[in-house]
Amino acid sequence: MTERADRLRGVLMMLAAVGVFSVMDALMKQLTLRYSPLQVACLRGASSLPFVFLTYLLTRRLRLLRPVRWGLHVLRALLSVLMMWGFLWALARASLADTYAVFMSAPLLVVLAATMLLGEKVDRHLWLAIIVGLAGVIVMLRPATAGIVSLAGLAALGSAVAYALVVVMVRFLSRTETTASMVFWYLAMLSIGAGLLAAPDWVSIAASDGYWILAIGLAGWAGQHLITEAFRLAPASLVAPYEYTALLWGIGIDWVVWQALPGARMLVGAAIVVAAGLYLLHRESRRQAVPT
Repeated sequence: MTERADRLRGVLMMLAAVGVFSVMDALMKQLTLRYSPLQVACLRGASSLPFVFLTYLLTRRLRLLRPVRWGLHVLRALLSVLMMWGFLWALARASLADTYAVFMSAPLLVVLAATMLLGEKVDRHLWLAIIVGLAGVIVMLRPATAGIVSLAGLAALGSAVAYALVVVMVRFLSRTETTASMVFWYLAMLSIGAGLLAAPDWVSIAASDGYWILAIGLAGWAGQHLITEAFRLAPASLVAPYEYTALLWGIGIDWVVWQALPGARMLVGAAIVVAAGLYLLHRESRRQAVPT
């Protein structure tokens, strides 16, 4: 009964995290108009750190921030910098919905990575879902008129691959680390890594952007806790497909803020990816329901 309750809590936390992160991504897209993707990645991490630190300082739980496996934290940070750079680079050159549509391959890649690195079992039906979903990504990446694949699409896909590996790292780290430790050191190392890479082209922060950066920090703090707990409480193959709801957020925000909607090719590809992910979720739910 406890395991079932944890799985449900994991799913609900993932749904909440997707909504919070979607708002944060829209704010970061605005910042990429004035700052480089790496600088925005640095600001994203640094703006959330005070919220994390104060939370545990005021509750007298700073001991929870102590890391155990430094090497895995550093590896996760390196992958996170790559993930954020690719995502923001794509976001600066494409709409929120289009970037999300390609990035939605991440849940399928999470299942693939969890199978290869964590030993989670995947039957032939789930392999079929993964293959079909990746075919949907190819549909989205195929250019409408040009003869080359969209660089923004490739950047989003590369970010999705890095994200899948980051999720696997969370599963590894959760065996010895607290949620507080994983969140705090993720943000700290992301800030330092992205900041060092952005330093040569750093642009002074405009005072008018202070409120947006503060909002990004608050959203990032809340979302990071929610998604870390989601993957801690439930298997990656169960909670990851719920990230597809990000496309609905992306379409809505694009329409309200930028009066833009995704094209037919992008919607068809996204529909294929979502269908594959929902089938994957259905098969996983059936497998979990079968007594062992």
